[in-house]
Amino acid sequence: MQVLIIGGGGREHALAWKLQASAQVDTVYCAPGNPNMRGVRCVDFEDHDQLAEFVKSQGIGLTVVGPEAPLCAGLVDVFRRRGLAVFGPNAAAARLEGSKSFAKDFMRRHGIPTAASAFCRTRAEAISYIRRQGAPIVVKADGLAAGKGVTVAETVDQAVAAVEMCFSGRFGAAGDAVVVEECLVGEEASIIALVDGRTILPLASSQDHKRIGENDTGSNTGGMGAYSPAPVVDDAMWEAIDRHVLKPFLRGCQEDGLDYRGVIYAGIIVTSEGPKVLEFNVRFGDPETQAILPRLQSDLAETLLATVEQRLENLTLQWAEDSAVCVVMAADGYPSDYRRGDIITGIGQAERQGALVFHAGTGKNQSGDTVTSGGRVLGVTGLDRSLPRAIEKTYAAVRQIDWSGAYYRRDIGRRGCQARND
Repeated sequence: MQVLIIGGGGREHALAWKLQASAQVDTVYCAPGNPNMRGVRCVDFEDHDQLAEFVKSQGIGLTVVGPEAPLCAGLVDVFRRRGLAVFGPNAAAARLEGSKSFAKDFMRRHGIPTAASAFCRTRAEAISYIRRQGAPIVVKADGLAAGKGVTVAETVDQAVAAVEMCFSGRFGAAGDAVVVEECLVGEEASIIALVDGRTILPLASSQDHKRIGENDTGSNTGGMGAYSPAPVVDDAMWEAIDRHVLKPFLRGCQEDGLDYRGVIYAGIIVTSEGPKVLEFNVRFGDPETQAILPRLQSDLAETLLATVEQRLENLTLQWAEDSAVCVVMAADGYPSDYRRGDIITGIGQAERQGALVFHAGTGKNQSGDTVTSGGRVLGVTGLDRSLPRAIEKTYAAVRQIDWSGAYYRRDIGRRGCQARND
């Protein structure tokens, strides 16, 4: 079978790497892909109809959509109209990520616990609500903002500044409205599950690190690292999440007539009142995927096909007992303006130490050197039998890699060790 992956970041590299290991897969294409994805055939089609024609002409048996933007833009709808097998929700269902207010309304109607919030269409409305509620408080651009439209404000002034930033046009149409919500306190976890419209099947738990600085300080980013499993999600918490989040989510999709055949990512916070949903994403997490998939022992191609063909009911996933840690290496200046074109060294040494190196924001220069081309440049993943050993292995590999201004957090996974008393 031939497979096409939509996207070109670290998440898509991890998907390609795992799909290449499937006995069912002969060739993996990626659009647009990354020149540093070994063994992957990169193609570049901007138009959804052109992509569909390519899939049909090549006889590609499965398309996997990585990023949220093409999902929200209706790529899945185009493919399904042509009878093509595609992994991902359609545009109507993708609004669960494409609009924070739509997701909040979905959660309220279907009894999924989440933070109290207000949907504000104007700057004045949002600021008035903030002044009434006080701080700390959370401000979210309503639309897609590449993971950077959320501000956890410690003061009213910070919250007002976040509102001003959203309405300034920095996030384009995504900031034309905002959701302002209460600031929940607790330990966070990423719960990613496969949904085929009839069955919901969770993957291994993980925990992301969103803030740019160590000890969870500084600006929100797309994610600076992740580890799996997350100790906060023990058996009792899994049961609570299944009862209060996953099953109600599936029922909600069925009741609302949402054609959901893909993956749902629930950002969970474990509060004193139990698990609550911070947000829904309608695709694999990044960098959580780079920590979860290396632990998956089941065939990913068969798993994704079973989702598309609504055969998840009888599927059981097998997982390695090892812990996995992914550390994101970023360009100087990220998540604001950052450098590009710096030559990267040491990737081969890191891989020889047993690490997996997933390319996110890299390219090639005219001399054929691997260079930086994005904010989050690489995801370096290590596995070992305990979380502390996985952390040690990952950072040993990270230290082999270098470029001018390379930055990474040095505390990825530390909270997991504290939770487990490892």
